Amino acid sequence: MGFRLRPYLLLLPSLIFLVLFTYLPVVRSIFDSLFDTRLSMAVHYVGWNNYLRLFHDSVFWQALLNNLLYIIMTMIPSLVLALLLALALRRNSRFNQCLRAVIFMPMVLPLVSVATLFLFVYLPSMGLLDYYLSQLFGWMNNNYLGVKSSALIALAAIGIWKFTGYYMLFFLAGLQSIDDDIIAAARMEGANRWQIFWSVTLPLLRPTLNFVVIVAFIYAVTQIDHVAVMTQGGPNQSTNVLLYYITQLATQTNDYGKASAATFVLLIVMMVITVVNLRLMEKGTHYERS
Repeated sequence: MGFRLRPYLLLLPSLIFLVLFTYLPVVRSIFDSLFDTRLSMAVHYVGWNNYLRLFHDSVFWQALLNNLLYIIMTMIPSLVLALLLALALRRNSRFNQCLRAVIFMPMVLPLVSVATLFLFVYLPSMGLLDYYLSQLFGWMNNNYLGVKSSALIALAAIGIWKFTGYYMLFFLAGLQSIDDDIIAAARMEGANRWQIFWSVTLPLLRPTLNFVVIVAFIYAVTQIDHVAVMTQGGPNQSTNVLLYYITQLATQTNDYGKASAATFVLLIVMMVITVVNLRLMEKGTHYERS
């Protein structure tokens, strides 16, 4: 009997952690989304009214659009760069190991510190970016964070710089798990480098790619420290993303009901996208060794 219970006892600490810090907060957010506490300290049941107010809020839809654009602008470049870097640094030489450490280093830095650093990079005329651009094109005075057309791009560049090295490590692990005999067989059949990559390496990397896409998506949605430090959602809501929008509702307007409704909607969106991604990416990702 004790032997049968041992696996459950070993899992118990993780289950307790999940219940306390994952499932209970989700249930609490659903419960709070049905009540309104804006007018007084008393709690008033309003049913689905918070969701109706949320869907009629133009700022919510702007934040959703910004989040989608931010996800596209960070995920695609960072994953492509990470894969290219992994392919270039695949061999375990001392020089490659040093380059891997340098590329991974931004991941170690807190996002708040990175945002503070990039404030000096993006300073108009005096920042590092304008300084080096002025060496090529003459005097520059670009307000990257203060212009609606460039603010979100500037934030996306920070996400790419910080997380590319992290994703590279996963791709390196995936590449090292590929049997060299498979690559050698493809070369013997006359395949060139591009054909080997497209028809052999990339299909064998699909399990790793599946995992990295989900991780990159979660980071693109949840990492908002640079938004709070650099733009506070401006200018004119052009960098306001869903999680920062929820934070504003809860801390600035004390609209906990609407913030809880937005939190639940965000969780549903993330869950649906994750499940769809798993269904699409899992096809053809299982391989058997003879």
